[in-house]
Amino acid sequence: MSLKSHDLEEKATQTIFEAGNEGIFQSELWKRLGLNSRDGSRIAQRLEERGFIERRKVLHEGRWTYKLFSKQKKVDLKSILDTPCIQCDDIDKCMIEGEKSPINCGQLDQWINLNSY
Repeated sequence: MSLKSHDLEEKATQTIFEAGNEGIFQSELWKRLGLNSRDGSRIAQRLEERGFIERRKVLHEGRWTYKLFSKQKKVDLKSILDTPCIQCDDIDKCMIEGEKSPINCGQLDQWINLNSY
């Protein structure tokens, strides 16, 4: 893959990520990157094959097209503020193979189960 192609894929990935949960039409992506439809489609297909994005076929203005969605999600710091780890007295002893471990922590398991969606 050429450097130019790699740069375009990075820009495409970032543009799709920035579109958030709404996604972006494949044709809009081409326009933003200054590509023709063939090159834009190829980039979208490569990103999908590599697991970076999801392409969903949608009917838009009477025509079938693809809408692109990032598989990476934005992280909100609020999502971890109430983890038991932040207030745990044993945090300095907690490591994968330590005296305490996040792998077998009942408090962390309970928090994850309550906050999974």
